[in-house]
Amino acid sequence: MAKRKVKQKVDNKKLIIDAFAEMAREKSIDRDLLQGIVEETLKVMVRKKYGENANFDCIVNMDKGDIEIYLMKEVVEVVEDPETQISQELVKEETGDTLDIGDEFIQEITLENISDSFGRRLVSQAIQNLNQRIRDVEKDNIYEEYSKRVGEVIIGEIYQVRPNNILVMHNKIEMRLPREEQIPTERLKKNQQIKAILKEVRRSGGATGLPDLILSRSDDSFMARLFEQEIPEIYDGIIEIKSIAREPGERAKVAVTSFDERVDPVGACVGMKGIRIHAIVRELSNENIDIIEYTDDTRLYIARSLSPAKVRDVQIDAENRQATVVVPDDQVSLAIGRNGVNVRLASKLTGYSLSLVKEGAEDIELFEFRDEIGADLYDLLIHEGIDTAREFLEADPVVLLRLLPKERILELRSVIHEEFDEREDPRWLRMLDEAENPGSADETTTTETDDDISEAYAEDTPLIDDSMDNEADEDGNEEPVQDDTDNTTEE
Repeated sequence: MAKRKVKQKVDNKKLIIDAFAEMAREKSIDRDLLQGIVEETLKVMVRKKYGENANFDCIVNMDKGDIEIYLMKEVVEVVEDPETQISQELVKEETGDTLDIGDEFIQEITLENISDSFGRRLVSQAIQNLNQRIRDVEKDNIYEEYSKRVGEVIIGEIYQVRPNNILVMHNKIEMRLPREEQIPTERLKKNQQIKAILKEVRRSGGATGLPDLILSRSDDSFMARLFEQEIPEIYDGIIEIKSIAREPGERAKVAVTSFDERVDPVGACVGMKGIRIHAIVRELSNENIDIIEYTDDTRLYIARSLSPAKVRDVQIDAENRQATVVVPDDQVSLAIGRNGVNVRLASKLTGYSLSLVKEGAEDIELFEFRDEIGADLYDLLIHEGIDTAREFLEADPVVLLRLLPKERILELRSVIHEEFDEREDPRWLRMLDEAENPGSADETTTTETDDDISEAYAEDTPLIDDSMDNEADEDGNEEPVQDDTDNTTEE
């Protein structure tokens, strides 16, 4: 049977295709995939306009910039199904041609004036559907691409600073730097170029529905990637980073080892005149970094981890992952670090819970009892020159009574005696009563023999553990005694 094609005047469909092609380039969408989306959208629009049973072809050629939609109906004398049939009389009226009954009538649907052809409402729905399909493809593409890049260093530009997030633009893709992933001491500004590690990719986040790309500058892995970028020996695998411990913006410790005995791992990381490590320090807002040579000797490794302090001895409890470190009196402040940061980082670096003990005497820094004492009273005691638990026990009762009530004094002494595993000294209790009531002795105070009192002192009681956060002076000798080489660099 004969077929007749009715072709309408030339339209602007090439402009539509060019717009789709530009969209594909901007959003990195495969052209063939976009072509399929456009074809499916047009088919939905045609079905809504001409009926679900309509017989039509929709052809989109992205290369030639061509869109062709053909509606096909059977020529009949009496129309029973308007979606698939057209009367012979109507064909002649519209085209001037006479087709035989049973012929196929083909009409091209033009996009020259798409609103007139389909109606504004239908066109608007089609555009919304097309945009949604494109957004879905874009979301999938972004998720798949950046999921493979987790752990990479990303360079982007800050375009918005919010109270809890900093929004970063990278290759026209929005990423997020949460407050908890920022370095606390730095203040980032709009339009500033920053580096950060891509820490996590979540399927959907925010109002846009696009994947949530989470950056981090405080994560240990960010420092590791910076070391790889700045130190060729690490990138090439000659030197390996064994462990990292950070308090972002303040201080960090990095343990490294070399697979080539000719390469000094610490020296390679520091670089000539510190040029390599300085580049990393600047990127991390002047975060101090200690470089430590790793060793399988746990005692030596722990001793090195406390650098720049030097220690006398390390006693290991491997089963419980605990260690007691004997420290000279003049190295206690260095070993603790400001706000306890040095011992905390050493503990994290080695994986051992560390307790520091003063060399030659059993005592504990008063800071270890700060929670029991209270911050205000602790400051007053330090001001009075009472720095250790033993000094508190031996302090003049008159001085203590000026600071706190008798009941509180006895309560704190009980806590400290329990820590030392010793009993209360009755002679000191009498002194306390006399100080509270000058001129009269407390006759009800019981006495103990010298043998009882002699049990009051033991040895090797912990001075302070890795949970401390008190500020301590860090001045002192920085040469470790366990290791002949200077294996720590503090920026």
